[in-house]
Amino acid sequence: MDLKKGIVRKSTGSWYTVRLEDGRTVECRIKGKFRLDGIPLTNPVAVGDEVMVQMEADEDVGTIQEILPRRNYVVRQSPRKKHSLHLLASNVDQAVLIVTIVEPNLKPGFIDRYLLMTEPYNIPVVIVFNKADLYDEGHLNVFEYLQDIYGDIGYDVLLTSATAGTGLEALKEKLAGKTSLISGQSGVGKSTLINAIQPQLNLRTGELSDYSGKGQHTTTFAEMHDLDFGGAIIDTPGIKTLSFNNLELLDVAHNFREFFELSSQCRFGGQCLHRSEPGCAVKKAIEEGIVSELRYTNYLAILDEIENQNYWEIKDW
Repeated sequence: MDLKKGIVRKSTGSWYTVRLEDGRTVECRIKGKFRLDGIPLTNPVAVGDEVMVQMEADEDVGTIQEILPRRNYVVRQSPRKKHSLHLLASNVDQAVLIVTIVEPNLKPGFIDRYLLMTEPYNIPVVIVFNKADLYDEGHLNVFEYLQDIYGDIGYDVLLTSATAGTGLEALKEKLAGKTSLISGQSGVGKSTLINAIQPQLNLRTGELSDYSGKGQHTTTFAEMHDLDFGGAIIDTPGIKTLSFNNLELLDVAHNFREFFELSSQCRFGGQCLHRSEPGCAVKKAIEEGIVSELRYTNYLAILDEIENQNYWEIKDW
């Protein structure tokens, strides 16, 4: 069987666009079902996957026969099928999370929920606060507060405005030479920001819904785009909600990075959930102002959500 190696550039659910090593781009289908650690996937192949393709007789289309081992991947609970996972991307060098404080308002806990998807593989994250031209003094104070929280625990934080040109060079520097997953809540100006740094992509942009104040999806499928200054981005549809049926409580505890670092000092070590346990180093650090109370509040909310799922929502994975 003559197989050709390539990288998945676009996923539409049933067809995958693959760029072969010889530079040709072919549309491919997939044979069989693939699972991730035994969990069903709504999309078995991710943008960024390296795959082996068998070309069909006419050579215009192919079949993905094998997915090569992934260096890393970002996965979320499927928004439509609670007991399935949805692969966002694989083999990335970093993730870029685009948020804004206004239009639409930043959803409480959204940043920490996103980081819970990237942290298991230690994928570096750049948090970009967009639409800076709309921020008043109060919004800027919120930005500085959040910049301190996330900067202190090792995440890069940028302030940008696609319309005013603020921070675009700094963002380009972060993207250059790397494969970056680009994500954000719907309506944060993700496509407009990408167009500002790479105009020839001409991605479709949308307005906020007047009715709900929420963004409308303008990116329908995940797709990889090359950057003319080096590197590539994987653009993904806007995220409305993030839930974690697929995680255990300790998974959450171990992937809030500053909590995990302190857990070796907890009386119960890596088994501590940092709630009511005696001798908890995380709770002590919060009392002393060393660890962010906001992060801790968001952490507790995620634990409660996972713990309080109705029994009929939980089944064997």
